[in-house]
Amino acid sequence: MGLADLQKHVHVINEQMARYGVKFGIYKNGTYNERLFPFDPIPRIIEMDEFGLLERGLRQRVDALNRFLADIYADKNIIRDGVVPEEFVYRSPGYLAQCEGIAPPKGIYSHISGIDLVKGKNGIWYVLEDNLRIPSGASYPLIARQLCRQCCPQTFRERSIRDNRSYGVALKAVMDHVNCGGINVILTPGRYNSAYFEHSYLAEQSESVLAESMDLYVENNCVFYRSNHGPVKVGAIYRRLSDDFMDPLCFRPDSVIGVPNLMAAYRAGNVAILNTPGNGVADDKGIYYFVPKMVKYYLDEEPILENAPTYLPYFKDDMDYTLEHLDELVIKDVAEAGGYGVVFGSALPAEKKQALKEKIKDEPRRFISQQVIDFEDLPVMDGKQVVGRKADLRAFVLSGDATYVWPCGLTRFSRNPSSFIVNSSQGGGFKDTWVLSR
Repeated sequence: MGLADLQKHVHVINEQMARYGVKFGIYKNGTYNERLFPFDPIPRIIEMDEFGLLERGLRQRVDALNRFLADIYADKNIIRDGVVPEEFVYRSPGYLAQCEGIAPPKGIYSHISGIDLVKGKNGIWYVLEDNLRIPSGASYPLIARQLCRQCCPQTFRERSIRDNRSYGVALKAVMDHVNCGGINVILTPGRYNSAYFEHSYLAEQSESVLAESMDLYVENNCVFYRSNHGPVKVGAIYRRLSDDFMDPLCFRPDSVIGVPNLMAAYRAGNVAILNTPGNGVADDKGIYYFVPKMVKYYLDEEPILENAPTYLPYFKDDMDYTLEHLDELVIKDVAEAGGYGVVFGSALPAEKKQALKEKIKDEPRRFISQQVIDFEDLPVMDGKQVVGRKADLRAFVLSGDATYVWPCGLTRFSRNPSSFIVNSSQGGGFKDTWVLSR
């Protein structure tokens, strides 16, 4: 019994996931395609002391990012003090002028943060991205662990692994903490959203109501849910749709998945929205460069976790370095997500390399460049063989009465042996993350 037993049951576990509807939807060429999110039974194992370091670093980082958001939509001291250039805030696609001057309940902006990290072969953990809008993925290790326990209970009795079933309770606690009076709701765009399984599963886990836009309405600056027994006031909404689509009277007028006047209710302080609109200004890949500076500025502390070595072509020295060392760097378009807009300089033919250089020179605010981190390979099953594949970790940090780092996380791996891109939207798979308790 043990890990070998889990490996023998991988097909059973994946079949169970298919039965539960553990799928990931992808839009490609205008068509919605739904596929299983392949699960690998060999877990990523993180030692207790190592996770303790990650916990401290993640709490520090998310606390600083929340302070940054509060500052940017109010006093803007970090701009006035010259720490972050004004252009990087107001030209960010995630900055929303409509959110200026709105203070969310309890002053929390990013309630559920998904921080993507990789562990280098040198043993150092690097933060690759901060996801503060609608980070997905917590449901997958939750359901995977549940099914693995059912298949191989002895495996978990023999090991000291921190229980990951706390996520739903922690999410409910965060929603209750900022609730403005009423029920908790998870707002989903609907069945054809790529993460719909997660929306429904987390609603069940957190004892929230799963609702679509037509289930909610605003009256007298309060949000109500249309229940079978009449209208019920809503006090907190965990939104799982993009800012642009949340309220057609405030953002995109053509949105049919938003709630008209939702922003008016939020502005009046009658409903909490998790994560708050406008958070995208803090997870812009250009702003990422400044997060270590935010830690020092707001918390007067040295950053515990490192960024990947990053260059901003916006600054002349970084522009020169990027153009001269393009073969050694990965270039990222700051407006893209899901593994899109990522280009490895070494993979480009001469003509495309020159075209990219011209783009970077013409639009320096649009790109960042990073050193390619040689991050560790994790063992993955490929048929009956065990092979090494690149993998990252999405850690989930919940901010409520305190800042809580979930002792688990979504480990995503590339199914392509030559690829560093692990995103599910790029065909990757996932595995459970075991944090040891001793």
